[in-house]
Amino acid sequence: MTTAGTPGQGPLSGVRVVELAGIGPGPFAAMLLADLGADVVRVDRPGGPALAVDPAYDVTNRNKRSVLVDLKSPDGPARVLDLAARADILIEGYRPGVAERLGVGPEDCHARNPRLVYGRMTGWGQEGPLAQRAGHDIAYIALTGTLGMIGRPDEPPAVPANLLGDYAGGSLYLVVGVLAALHHARATGTGQVVDAAIVDGTAHLAAMIHGMVAAGRWQDRRAANLLDGGCPYYGTYETADGGYMAVGALEPQFYAEFLQLLGGLDDLADARKDWTRWDELRERVAARFKARTRDEWTAVFEGSDACVAPVLSLREAPHHPHLAARGTFTDHGGITQPAPAPRFSATPTAVRTPPARPGADTGAVARDWDVPALLDDHADDHDKDAT
Repeated sequence: MTTAGTPGQGPLSGVRVVELAGIGPGPFAAMLLADLGADVVRVDRPGGPALAVDPAYDVTNRNKRSVLVDLKSPDGPARVLDLAARADILIEGYRPGVAERLGVGPEDCHARNPRLVYGRMTGWGQEGPLAQRAGHDIAYIALTGTLGMIGRPDEPPAVPANLLGDYAGGSLYLVVGVLAALHHARATGTGQVVDAAIVDGTAHLAAMIHGMVAAGRWQDRRAANLLDGGCPYYGTYETADGGYMAVGALEPQFYAEFLQLLGGLDDLADARKDWTRWDELRERVAARFKARTRDEWTAVFEGSDACVAPVLSLREAPHHPHLAARGTFTDHGGITQPAPAPRFSATPTAVRTPPARPGADTGAVARDWDVPALLDDHADDHDKDAT
């Protein structure tokens, strides 16, 4: 199956991106660029990535095209440099120095294309005592102080999947970085290296909190503050059927509506600002929520400004009326998945193609990017693309 129609839709239409295959934040960043319309060519290695996922379900490879290149073969680096010479952006997620040893580092690429934006995605960064150490999301966010903020005070810190480090502190900062550098390259004709480290991005996410700590408005411990579960009207509560409701009634008018709809708590109207009564408030709010099911409470708070919502599962979320009306999720190729975000009035985005199969687009990329050498060892792929 050909995906030759992938390029050309969205605000990044015309931007060419080379993604050196990896796992986690690099592929997600490249997916976001592809969602925005960039022509992303993923350079897959023979045998696939270390964390094997059936390529048909790896939605982080949607809207991309794939070629197979063995960087350890004699002509492998030359094929990547041929692509880099025609690209605007290159993304790699190796440990520092690996790309250089393979012959596809920044100097090699910039020798062929001085305007190239070379994006580097790592956990620890390109420099520092830990730069050469292995790691994963949980270790990166642990050192930044952000993991220690999450969870109950009498339990170990809660693990926020790999959303906070890999994707928020990693992928999104890489995308911001390469797009800013692309703007600079187009203005000056000079590319540069973007060092996107998950430790840097995750620390940056907590900028407001650090300011509050400095001002004496945030205690440096879990569940002791307004936004970390310490406040009884900003948190989650279990319902009679084992579900949960999320409460965020911070402002006075929202808090008043919250108490009114919850019922039976009129005597706690003044407890909002009195932290000495927060334990009592929490206990009584918890008891009220335990009296009804999640669906019953959802109906109670429907249409209100009490800032209360049901906690939905991944499978439930696409069916919520608001998300369904907005098209927050989409079905493509039999897979329910988040739709591209954000939205654009003049250059709309979409899921255009399913996850790229490794090597399936070699012929189309060789033609579109004018890199005929890609076909030297992939005649079968070229024939497949031509059908």
